[in-house]
Parts: sequence; C-alpha cells; structure tokens
Amino acid sequence: MESYKVRQISIEEKNRLTRRLPQLFERKANIHGACVKLLTDNRGFKEAWEDNFRFMDEEVRPHARIFAVGSGKEISVLYDRASRTVIVKNCAYYGWVKSIALALASDFFEDYSSLQRRYSIHGALVDFCGSGIAIIGPSGTGKTTLTYGLLSDRQANYLADDWFFVRFMGQGVVAYSSEKNAYVRDDLAKAWPEFSGKLRGVERDSRGRGIADMKHVLGEGRLRDESSLRAVVLLKRDSGDRRAFRRLSAKEALSFMLQNDFCNPHQLVRSAQKMRLRKAFFRELFSLLPVYLLNTTEKPHQSLARIRGAIPKD
Repeated sequence: MESYKVRQISIEEKNRLTRRLPQLFERKANIHGACVKLLTDNRGFKEAWEDNFRFMDEEVRPHARIFAVGSGKEISVLYDRASRTVIVKNCAYYGWVKSIALALASDFFEDYSSLQRRYSIHGALVDFCGSGIAIIGPSGTGKTTLTYGLLSDRQANYLADDWFFVRFMGQGVVAYSSEKNAYVRDDLAKAWPEFSGKLRGVERDSRGRGIADMKHVLGEGRLRDESSLRAVVLLKRDSGDRRAFRRLSAKEALSFMLQNDFCNPHQLVRSAQKMRLRKAFFRELFSLLPVYLLNTTEKPHQSLARIRGAIPKD
C-alpha cells in the first residue's frame, strides 16, 4: 500500500514555506466543532472538500490549517505542531488530503485537556436503532465492503465509513460522525448492486473515487450525527487462522490495535506521549464494550451475519 511520511517542522520553516505560495482557494470545514481550513491550488480538492465536510462560518478562526499544493513529483507532508499547520506537496489524491485534515482535528482533540476530551477512531460506524457498532481494521480487510453491506439493511443508519470521534460519558460511549458525505470507491456498486443507481452520478477522480451525497444514496432519514457505541468489531484477513469470529478480552483487543498501528496510517505525530494517550483511550474503550475479532476470509454475507449477531439488543 502506498503511504507517506510526516516530517515535523518549526513554525519558522512553516512561515518561510507558506510565504512563497501564490494565491490559493480557501475553504473552512467544521470537523466535530474544530475549524480546519484548507488552502489549495487544486480546484478539484476545493470542490471535493465543500461536498465532503460540513460548512464552518467564515468568522470562526481556524484551529488548524492544511495547505495542499503541487510543485513537483514527490509527495511530502510537513507538520508544524505549534500552529497546527500541515503542508502537503504534490498529492494527487484527495483521499489523503481529507484524511490528513481529520488527523489534524484528531491531534487537536487529543491535546485538549478536559473531561469532555474527544478521541478519534479510524474506522466505520453504523447505527441500528440507537446502538452503534464500530468496524475497525487494517487496509484490505474489507471494512468498506462490510460497512455498506450493513447499510443495505434499511434499519441501518450511516454515521461514518472511514473516521469518527468518541466521548466517554460515565460508563457509556457516545460516537459522532466526522464528515457530511462519504468518499466512495467506484467498485462499491459491484459488491452491492442495490447502490448502483444511487452512485451513477458521482464524479470520479483519478483513483476512481468521488464524494457521494449520502442523503441521496441512503435517504435523508438514515443519516445520524451521533449514536451510543455498543460494540466493536475488529477485522483481520488470515487464511491460516480457522477461527472466523470470536470475542476478545480488552487486553487482546488492545494488543491487536498496537500490532496494527491503531489501524490508522494517518497519524501526524507518533511520539511517546501520543502512544500513551492512544493506548489509554483504547484500553478504556475496550473495557466498556464487547469487542469481537472477525476473520474476513468468508463470503461477505457470512461475515455480515456474524456482525449482525454481535449487535447488542436492549
């Protein structure tokens, strides 16, 4: 899988680099209450951003900024933590731009010391009558396929297919959506033909992805801003393991997340302090909720049946 490295820079280097940039398109997004500002010379990125994220009032000062500009061939990602500014050079893929923006918001929330601190999860979240189920896994384990398979059930509601935020409230966990609309793959309708007509008008980029209006895809009544998180399903794909589905202890679940880099390639900072914060968060999360490990070597409909069976019933 393609990836990028993040280089930490000083505020002086950030200032020097951004002073040289020409006039750019500017758009602000409301990412779970954080104001993240995009500055880009790519009109396609600007338009995708507008469709992807919720609008933030122009009078609100940004908590973080992301510059996405092209000036060469090799991608580079530079991060100044002091001003929470990311400079992304030569990225041809909007998916990384939006993921870096979500990582920026996540970094901001992690450092916000409060009883109401928010945490982020790189995963999908589907709601069933107020009970949210999270699907988390490394790339290639079928997260997107299973998420939209669940959403083919008209009783299921959409919150997120890629990233969401959570907050602990006593012994409960509240989960919040992060994006207004989803950035979907062009092969989604091949896996689930029922979405074919709804996705026909989506404008695709060079990677075969585009922003889909989820109100059009699912119906306006099936979008949720928040849900009570009630269970977590972790995904792996291992043909050498004959166990298809099993419940994990909190310790086993945390070990899985650590072995797989929190199933999140978009971490702007990987310091010892950040590692402690993320470990503490997932340790608490897994102590509050049932966690299952699903080996996605079966047919999708078999995996879906196992996930549906894990949804807590009040």
